[in-house]
Amino acid sequence: MSAQIGKTMRLKRVIDLDGVSVICALDHGMTSPTFLEPLADIRTRTAEAVAGGANVIMMSKGMIRIAEPAFSPTTSLALLLSASARPGDTRPQIVNIADVEEALRLGADAVVLFTALDGENEADMIRILSAVGRECATLGMPFIAEAEFPTTYASVEELKQQYGFDYLCRNVRLCTELGADIVKTNWPGDPDLFACLVEAANGIPVVLAGGSRLEDAELLARMEAAMGAGAIGCSVGRNIFMHHSPEALTRALSRVIRERWPAAKAHDELLGAVAEPA
Repeated sequence: MSAQIGKTMRLKRVIDLDGVSVICALDHGMTSPTFLEPLADIRTRTAEAVAGGANVIMMSKGMIRIAEPAFSPTTSLALLLSASARPGDTRPQIVNIADVEEALRLGADAVVLFTALDGENEADMIRILSAVGRECATLGMPFIAEAEFPTTYASVEELKQQYGFDYLCRNVRLCTELGADIVKTNWPGDPDLFACLVEAANGIPVVLAGGSRLEDAELLARMEAAMGAGAIGCSVGRNIFMHHSPEALTRALSRVIRERWPAAKAHDELLGAVAEPA
């Protein structure tokens, strides 16, 4: 009973009072084949996302030591439990590098595991996924499973062509079956297909991954479409922290997600914000 109460309490912070989740992913030092320069100042990137309306920051156990002062009293930490070995490969190997007890000690409200299927290491991936789901249930920790294409460093159009929509659908369902409390997945190409992914999650909340760099208008349009198809929010990294105004871009996403602004209106406000003199 106490573990379930703990999970419920933490989920109230990860999925806020509006019933949505605006997650900024600052964990790319664990997954990127190259170092992404904007992450050199992790504390500032965190502060920008929080100021723009992100209620969850996703990062590693090493970076939270540095970024913690930038968290507001209501900002949740989602601790990444995995890293990518040989991330430049078309199918990196996912390595489990932290556990749920560590996340509890660090004050996290959720843990995150990237889930890559359909390779020679799929059985190991399923075992890790299952173990994390079991540990989260025992310790009362919300579990965010990233049911994505095997690499996030290519366009979703390329990845969908390579792996197919069925790959995403199976991944979403498997993560749900093995205990995920929130599923993060890629944009499959259109709202109807995204609605199929939401249906495959069978009531478990789904958030849209930002993926590779996009034009602002396209990112916001995808987010509006995903919300209309049943998403509860987003998990966006590079499109926020590599933006010339991370705070303004986060605020635009928050407008679409929390206030259900049309993407075009949020984009107009974004253009005005970034055009203003510093």
